[in-house]
Amino acid sequence: MANRKTPRPQGLPTKKQVLEFIQTSDTPAGKREIARAFGLKGQEKIALKKLLKDMAEEGLIDGRKTAYHLMGGVPKVTVLRVVEIEDGEAIAVPDNWSPDAPDKPPRLTVRELKGRGGKRAAALKRGDRVLSRTEETERGWVAYPIKKLPARTEGLMGVVELDGSGKPWLAPVDKRIRRSTPISDLGGAEEGQLVLAEQAGRSERAGVRVVEVIGDPLAPKSFSLIAIAKHGIPHVFPEGVHEESQRAADLKLSDKHREDLRDLPIVAIDPADARDHDDAIWAEPDGKGGFDAKVAIADVSFYVRPGSALDKEARKRGNSVYFPDRVVPMLPEILSADVCSLREGEDRAAMVCHFHIDAEGKVGNVRFSRALVRIAHVIPYEEAQAAVDEGDPPQFLTNLWGAWQLLAKARAARDPLELELPERRVVLNEEGQIAEIAVRERLDAHRVVEDFMIAANVAAAKALEAKTSPVVYRVHEPPSRDKLIALRDYMATMGKKLALGQVVTPGLFNRMLKDVTDESEKAQVMEAVLRSQMQAYYGPSNAGHFGLSLGSYAHFTSPIRRYADLLVHRALVDAYKLEQPKPPGSLPDSTGLSDKDRKSLQEVADAISQTERRAMEAERDTIDRYVAAWLSGRVGENFDTRITGVQGFGFFATIVGLGGDGLVPVSTLGAEHFRHDEAAQTLVGEQTGTTYAAGDRLTLQLAEANPLTGALKFVPVDEDGNAIEARGNRPAARYGRPGKPPRKAGKFQVGKRGRPGNIRHQGRKRK
Repeated sequence: MANRKTPRPQGLPTKKQVLEFIQTSDTPAGKREIARAFGLKGQEKIALKKLLKDMAEEGLIDGRKTAYHLMGGVPKVTVLRVVEIEDGEAIAVPDNWSPDAPDKPPRLTVRELKGRGGKRAAALKRGDRVLSRTEETERGWVAYPIKKLPARTEGLMGVVELDGSGKPWLAPVDKRIRRSTPISDLGGAEEGQLVLAEQAGRSERAGVRVVEVIGDPLAPKSFSLIAIAKHGIPHVFPEGVHEESQRAADLKLSDKHREDLRDLPIVAIDPADARDHDDAIWAEPDGKGGFDAKVAIADVSFYVRPGSALDKEARKRGNSVYFPDRVVPMLPEILSADVCSLREGEDRAAMVCHFHIDAEGKVGNVRFSRALVRIAHVIPYEEAQAAVDEGDPPQFLTNLWGAWQLLAKARAARDPLELELPERRVVLNEEGQIAEIAVRERLDAHRVVEDFMIAANVAAAKALEAKTSPVVYRVHEPPSRDKLIALRDYMATMGKKLALGQVVTPGLFNRMLKDVTDESEKAQVMEAVLRSQMQAYYGPSNAGHFGLSLGSYAHFTSPIRRYADLLVHRALVDAYKLEQPKPPGSLPDSTGLSDKDRKSLQEVADAISQTERRAMEAERDTIDRYVAAWLSGRVGENFDTRITGVQGFGFFATIVGLGGDGLVPVSTLGAEHFRHDEAAQTLVGEQTGTTYAAGDRLTLQLAEANPLTGALKFVPVDEDGNAIEARGNRPAARYGRPGKPPRKAGKFQVGKRGRPGNIRHQGRKRK
């Protein structure tokens, strides 16, 4: 016979009964749940409210009315907040833990979150909130997720503004957030300061309280700080990590257990401003139409050992994050920019991939070794390219270009996806002010290094497969059927066919682009092809790399800045018996994969895939802010733009040669009503048939540029270059919050125009 719960006594409970109920409840226990459990009504509910208040003041429970918990205890079911990812596992604390509790909040290990149908759900990341069942085990608290909850901290970073009555508001720095939020507690912050805030209560009307003051939002180098704080990027190394990195840096290199390649003229070709040099390359003709080649990669696994404090911090970060004004490194600077970095003229530890390139560009005779190298030259891309273009390059460059031409031949035979995607580059002066924003030029020197790296990455993946060793693959799956159908329907609106019955290869998209001769139309097709692609990720199961047209691919060449590459190095150490002598002192003995690595490879791969996406979003947000700051002094000017996306509420356009997506609201297109054709990605005027389509080139006027959010707004112009009057002649709302807008416009409110003081005007003077 099934056990039945003992009926609870009805009527106002004692303090002991309240504590017992909170601890054993299967749902978060708030005042309502307690009242229902004890059958309370009317005046008894008022008495319960007083009892709970007294218990909170006595420190028996926290003071939250929505879901009480024991001071120092964890409810059976509660909301947890992920505070870090440790060894691939999410670590969380109770979301409502009272700051007045005598003890620190307990840390719970969160087990894998299941998706629909029992499938694996997306990996949890720092800041996620999860409703979970909890259990105390011999090894500590464990949480079993029930469901992931919406984020409460989204957009809670902004600038303090005061309205005409002196009431404080939080103006958002996230361009997706269109509303300012009332501040209930300034926490010492002053008007105009950039702050972090948290919800003051469950209701939006409760507003937010300031928890951290960051400072001047428009000070030089502040845009990257906004991204670091918003995305929760770890940027301060714990003291223990610094101490251990110093011990690791002092490790002696053994010339008896490493191949000595110091006399080989290996060169590193890198960006002119690079501080860490992961890779260097060498090639020499074999006399038979091919080349012998080597790719030397910083031997990070020798210094960052599994289970060490350094390793745990690197895993938590997942990768380095690159901003225009700073780098948030995966490893402390003594390693990333010094001891591990392949610097010119200095002895360094390297993991070397040796291979042969035949006359057709095929790679063979692969082997891996740990070596001592001494880089002969560190050359910027531009200098290497100039030396080759001038016709009399040094022999080592002649050899590298010759080997690359063979690799390029094999690449052409593979026919990987060829999309021309310009990369923006922000150049700052010594004061941290914007000196230039330009599209990064793509040189043959970039392609030389890229194809050498691809060859080594493929070699690493296949070498591990040959030993049936664990591999962290770089996976890029073919487009899903849904995406292909959407692409087919879009191509049909342009009078072009995409047959889905054939095997989909990158070459199919390349031929599609090659057949389009009109530049505007080609841009449209390229945008559509890009939208059809899947996002690449890391994982221990191989599904190939569609974009590169490769069956097996792993990241091996950048272990200073990517944790995935470090795991591949460790696997190679084990597979090819490349272990080094045990180090003195307290550093771990092994440099290969730990047992924990092997068992949790999927979880680790999920976590570093997430940190990679976090870095990409943070870098993109920061570039957008710099572009908006650069353009804020040019509001009212006309620009040559290209439409990048179309929605029912308007379309997005980017400035040709500069970048920065801005919205053109449908209300600014004149008095005519426009219909959205989702399949064709167009807005079509119902009276005149005027059409705006993705890829179209047109002149637009910059109406707004907000450096804090990175948001741009454009308006169309007439034949004389004047802005077209918005439909209904209504001025755009400057504030997007409930209630009346403040009588005094804040400096940083949504919609604020103009150039911040620290951004020098670089364009022509407006007359």
